[in-house]
Amino acid sequence: MNKYILLSFLSFFLITNCAKTSKEKTPKKDTYVVDNYTKKEVDIIMRDGAKLHTTIYSPKNTSKEYPILMQRTPYSSRPYGAGMKTKIGPNVHLMKEGNIVVYQDVRGRWMSEGVYDNMRAYIPNKTAKQSDEVSDTYDTIDWLVKNVENNNGNVGTWGISYPGHYATISAIDAHPALKAASPQACIGDFFFDDFHHNGAFLLSYFRAISLFGTYKDTPTDSAWYSFPKMNSQDQYQFFLDKGPLKNLNEYFQYDKLDVKTAESKDQIDDFFWKEIVEHPNYDSVWQSKGIIQHLDKVPATVATMIVGGEFDAEDLYGPLETYKAIEKHGKNNYNTLVFGPWDHGKWASSRTKNSVGNYYFGDSISLKFQKNIETKFFNHFLKGKGDKNSGLPEAYVFDSGKKEWKSYDAWPPKNVVKEDWFLNRNQGLAKKHDGKLTREIKFISDVKHPVPYSEDIKTVFTPRKYMTDDQRFAARRPDVLVFQTDVLTEGFTLAGDILAKLKVATTGSAADWVVKVIDVHPANSEENNDKLQDHLKMSNYHLMVRSEVLRGRFRNSFEKPEPFIPNKKTDVNIKLQDVFHTFKKGHKVQIQVQSTWFPLIDLNPQTYVDNIYKADEKDFKTQTHTVFTDSSIEFSVLK
Repeated sequence: MNKYILLSFLSFFLITNCAKTSKEKTPKKDTYVVDNYTKKEVDIIMRDGAKLHTTIYSPKNTSKEYPILMQRTPYSSRPYGAGMKTKIGPNVHLMKEGNIVVYQDVRGRWMSEGVYDNMRAYIPNKTAKQSDEVSDTYDTIDWLVKNVENNNGNVGTWGISYPGHYATISAIDAHPALKAASPQACIGDFFFDDFHHNGAFLLSYFRAISLFGTYKDTPTDSAWYSFPKMNSQDQYQFFLDKGPLKNLNEYFQYDKLDVKTAESKDQIDDFFWKEIVEHPNYDSVWQSKGIIQHLDKVPATVATMIVGGEFDAEDLYGPLETYKAIEKHGKNNYNTLVFGPWDHGKWASSRTKNSVGNYYFGDSISLKFQKNIETKFFNHFLKGKGDKNSGLPEAYVFDSGKKEWKSYDAWPPKNVVKEDWFLNRNQGLAKKHDGKLTREIKFISDVKHPVPYSEDIKTVFTPRKYMTDDQRFAARRPDVLVFQTDVLTEGFTLAGDILAKLKVATTGSAADWVVKVIDVHPANSEENNDKLQDHLKMSNYHLMVRSEVLRGRFRNSFEKPEPFIPNKKTDVNIKLQDVFHTFKKGHKVQIQVQSTWFPLIDLNPQTYVDNIYKADEKDFKTQTHTVFTDSSIEFSVLK
């Protein structure tokens, strides 16, 4: 064949196929909502006169009545005006089955009036004109059932993360029309969720602070806040170079902030940063913002389904404690827990491959949850009989080791026993203490070379993938102590919380303590992640199953911190949130103990100061820490 003819043919073939491929990759615009729903925007007047902007999507088919599904959010109910969302409701099944779907900007956010407060305190026994998020929810539901056409009088609420918190709020002193609430990845208490873990500040959430800490003058459809510009993709080095936390004040114009002298709240550029800095302990400010202690006010008329991710970096405390509190106080309540292999909110994803970071858990896990659990829950209580015979389990939890779902009639399961596993002198981990004299294992905690929380630290809004990271990099550092079992001859399952009972000492007067529970995979493991990433094998993979930090000053009380007495042996107990994980035969269980976890957590000066947010450079000292081998880890073991 003439080479010019051949080249022309090949060129035509490539152009045609590239065009075809390009056309195939162009996603078709989803018009389901536009085709099947109408949209209406209203400003609903609250009892104190504030108007909250509310968007209502109603099915065009008006031949029958529908329940109302509502989400209240600080993140905007956009689009405003003529535009419509392409997806509405908790999932596509509920959207296509037909429901009235409502979104509302909460007080002081976006197009709503009023003054915003981050985790606004609940007011019990309110007067007629007093308002909080509970009353705003009540007033909104009252207006909706009285004014929205074709509603059947039943309301359900849902939300993920902060909207999940508002779903929890909706169930307190609930309106009679509220029949079902599903708080998902819900905030429970800001001293233990999101921005703090056991009092330690999550420095890695630095950029998220301004999202919640600035006021706006009037309703707006545009963002009025701005995020700090770090001008670096190396988060570790950026924060190390910045030094003490007080050097971050410039990003929030902190020196201008004075609540007492400000003529109005509008002068305060970032009130949330101000709260964090001025309230380093679990005082009345943080206590008033917590919602867990008020869940005794959830009536039995509201069914609840709490959803959480086992590897949720932001809100792991909230869902678990919300479920447990309703269980404790609401003996007659319908209350169920879904705890799956997800990071923050990923159960709402349409992706078929489900993984967290490098670790793959299976196909269509989120899609099956949406269809078989979430949709069934709302349909039963909003369209069906609404009794306790929903056909759903009390606890639907995913074994992250076996990679399979299990159903239980209680969480933790009733057949769980507590077992102490000891950190032995040869840095082994065993059910029995080795019986020998207690050994002191020391390490140097250098504030200029803190332990990173991941091998791959980038500047992100909030880090998530580290929750399943391979921990070999940390195990090889001299400032991380490793305690490990022999190869397991039989598997066992953890189901519930974990308590690290450390016996420690430090040459300084302050220290943080970090504990990780790790599943060490066999070197010859056939497990791999090639469905998501070619050639990624789990050979000797050190999977972080659970981890937690405790700011040592809070070891006895979160309200009344206290220093360590240098070189004195001291008890430090650290609660790690619930897991459901099987350590398989042939694997090893590993415990890592360290003192820094940077920059996930801010640096402890290791010299006691009243307020770490105001510490000076001179306060930061390298210290030697000691872990004693009569320390133990209390596991919740499924029998």
